[in-house]
Amino acid sequence: MIPSVLPTYSRAPLNFVKGEGSWLVEADGRRFLDLGAGIAVNALGHAHPKLVDAITTQAQNLWHVSNLYEIPQQQALADILVDNTFADTVFFTNSGTESCELAVKMARKYFFDQGEPERVEIITFDGSFHGRSSAGIAAAGSEKMTKGFGPLLPGFVHLTFGDLDGVTNAITDKTAAILIEPVQGEGGIRVVPDADLKALRDICDSAGILLILDEVQCGVGRTGKLFAHEWAGITPDIMMVAKGIGGGFPLGAVLATERAASGMTAGTHGSTYGGNPLGCAVGCAVLNEVAQPRFLAEVSRKSSLMRQKLEGLVAAHPDVFEEVRGAGLMLGLKCVAPNVDVVNAGYAAQVITVPAADNVIRLLPALNLTDDDINEAFTRLDTAATQVETA
Repeated sequence: MIPSVLPTYSRAPLNFVKGEGSWLVEADGRRFLDLGAGIAVNALGHAHPKLVDAITTQAQNLWHVSNLYEIPQQQALADILVDNTFADTVFFTNSGTESCELAVKMARKYFFDQGEPERVEIITFDGSFHGRSSAGIAAAGSEKMTKGFGPLLPGFVHLTFGDLDGVTNAITDKTAAILIEPVQGEGGIRVVPDADLKALRDICDSAGILLILDEVQCGVGRTGKLFAHEWAGITPDIMMVAKGIGGGFPLGAVLATERAASGMTAGTHGSTYGGNPLGCAVGCAVLNEVAQPRFLAEVSRKSSLMRQKLEGLVAAHPDVFEEVRGAGLMLGLKCVAPNVDVVNAGYAAQVITVPAADNVIRLLPALNLTDDDINEAFTRLDTAATQVETA
């Protein structure tokens, strides 16, 4: 008999009942150090007092009215994003998947309105992840996600990660945009070099097409800049955001230039819940913390400390780990042993990590974890690695 919850997840046998900063408390009382942060979602950890205050205050006043009316909290969050990024305009969603859907629509509608309706193709890269909607799985193109869900949404051209020559050769009079994650998350913490991002921006400008960045996982302070593309000194035309922007509350956004968004007029897109007062109140509280230069500098400092310790961990356990990857507090350990064995050993050592492709485990901690948390993390990761070695 099928369980009451559709069995699409392979869940660990853990039942967390409370969160405190970088820590999760299991129903049996055990405390786990959380280096996954709900897959890069809990940017300020669990039960951050400013987020608790924001959601409590707003919940006592107004939860939802729909986008038939003005929403002051939505306007406030849009203003923060526009003031701190390349964007001229923002549309709020509930998830990264929804952000992908709009980004695809926006790029195609732009060229339709420019009198080039044949420009519908979007270039993407292997190892990418853009959500699990029809557009998202078609964009990624991996057999694992697409098998059994055909016919796939057409209009995506899949290239090898890092193949800049392939990008130039793939552009035709049907190309609308290039879509890429500055740091691939699900794909195994693979960082696009700054020089490659600059080259992609130049290619888009030369070809007159749009650059779409998926910063759902790598954005909102995770790399030590508010958004990862800032390290390369470039700007996209359209950007997908979610995960950390809500600090645990379901919230996403699409940011765009006035030009790229010009086709999205009244009635071309909508959302019942997107940008509701509750979600946007929390989003404002998150960005009022994360967008501060001092906060971002601390992310970079902690990243350096974590990376140093990770390199030591790799050197101490060469039969378990191969290399360190990543940027900021979006770090990965390429494993020699099966990565699921390392994740499971972490559960036994009461430390949470997240598996990814290419036999990698991800470390995506709260951006405000403490130095003591970092030290404890490596004590527990060392214990986990030792368990894998002796198993």
